[in-house]
Amino acid sequence: MIGFLRGRIAVKQPPLLVLDVNGVGYELEAPMSTYYGLAGVGTEVTLFTHLVVREDAHILYGFATEQERRLFRSLLKVSGVGPRIAIGILSGISVEAFQRCVETQDVAILTRIPGVGRKTAERLLIEMRDRVHVLGETLAVTPVGNGRGESSPEGEAYGALIALGYKPAEATKLIKSVDAANATTEDIIRRALQSAARE
Repeated sequence: MIGFLRGRIAVKQPPLLVLDVNGVGYELEAPMSTYYGLAGVGTEVTLFTHLVVREDAHILYGFATEQERRLFRSLLKVSGVGPRIAIGILSGISVEAFQRCVETQDVAILTRIPGVGRKTAERLLIEMRDRVHVLGETLAVTPVGNGRGESSPEGEAYGALIALGYKPAEATKLIKSVDAANATTEDIIRRALQSAARE
């Protein structure tokens, strides 16, 4: 799996991006939310990626932030939602606005997004109800840098705690319980684990 790519933008024609990574051009499709934050051709960027394998193609999707990619992956788990609709949703609404929409069960906002009918919108609101709560906790702890894929130490520590098997709420609580000011990722993880051992 390709987790991220860092390179120079060679082609920028929505929804297509070509990223030159050490002389190899990677074609990616990206939501408009990612395009808004990208500079022009020739600039270096880091994009989080998700590879979709089909019988007839391997398609790489690129995202400016980990939150966008996380929402994209959650949307793919909803029955009847494929990559095209997921990219359309991310192009039409921010991650934070989508979270609010699910929390308030607002069908009208989702049906304004091209390709999302009423039945799909209702299914999204039902199936994403539990998932978006976890996504919300993640958003509160992991603002991902400046749109070029640079994560904060708190965000990296959160990801490490999740990888270690902590639930999102537990990881959030542990990180909030330590002094993360000017601390490195390793320091935050160490302090959080020490805090967990004391509980």
